[in-house]
Amino acid sequence: MSARIKQIEYYLPEKIIRNEDLAKEFPEWEANKIEEKVGIQSRHVASKEETAVDLAYNAAEKLLSKIDRTTIDFLILCTQSPDYFLPTSACILQDRLKLSKKIGAFDFNLGCSGYIYGLGIVKGLINSNIAKKVLFITSETYSKHIHQSDKVSRSIFGDGATATLIEYSEETGIHEFVFGTDGSGMNNLIVKRGGMRDNKSEDFDNPNNSLYMNGPEIFNFTLDVIPELVKDTIALNNIKIEDINYFIFHQANKFMLDYLRKKLKIDPVYFYNNILSSGNTVSSTIPIALKDCLDNNLVRKNDKILIAGFGVGYSWGATIITV
Repeated sequence: MSARIKQIEYYLPEKIIRNEDLAKEFPEWEANKIEEKVGIQSRHVASKEETAVDLAYNAAEKLLSKIDRTTIDFLILCTQSPDYFLPTSACILQDRLKLSKKIGAFDFNLGCSGYIYGLGIVKGLINSNIAKKVLFITSETYSKHIHQSDKVSRSIFGDGATATLIEYSEETGIHEFVFGTDGSGMNNLIVKRGGMRDNKSEDFDNPNNSLYMNGPEIFNFTLDVIPELVKDTIALNNIKIEDINYFIFHQANKFMLDYLRKKLKIDPVYFYNNILSSGNTVSSTIPIALKDCLDNNLVRKNDKILIAGFGVGYSWGATIITV
């Protein structure tokens, strides 16, 4: 038994923040300099009323409108900005999407490696005959974690959601995984306010209570871990790097991706680096990129694609998929 990605859709909120908008708020910045550094011209941001469940619903509806939704037998949502501590957002989505009541549904909390981990979970469900057709959703509204004065984070992160349909297949579509974790880096990308460790803080205007990112340390972690991750994934799958048709990494920012590509000596023709109009959408960057690559014939049927996610946690993972 095996699992294969059958379909991907994504949804980005209507509200757009362009570099010119940020430059007006932060006069010391120039719009073209922002694009030059992070590779982003604009990013979509959820409105005050929109939540991760709303974005997830819109992405899932785009996919479900093309299939028989009664055939879905498991629903998984990856998010770090759930609507509530409880109930589980996936349960809310089951009802809103009018899916069968005879399905499993749960959330898991993970950031930029979330799509890789989710694929691993889905493959396990299918290989163990627990499910045959899984709807895997990623949805994030990091903008709600970011303080208005944090110009760096606001220039990088965007909101968005994706929906991936993964089915049982007699042909292998999702290959072997390599995962990694280093919790000693927890404080380098963190939202301290809101959880049970610090649930009494009510000063929402205090930047210390919003998302904190130590960019240089995140960059160093990535450079230390990802080249080895790629090599280990290729070795585990018993192939050569030349056998990979395309590489899609978590779309963190242009500078980081350029550096990784050069360090791994990957031809830019076979390497995706484009978050120009969406920004870093956390767990959604890889499926958004994969969908765009499929739509634009950058990858074709039976191509082998190495996908790698890495970031907050620290957490990382990679696998190879055949589309």
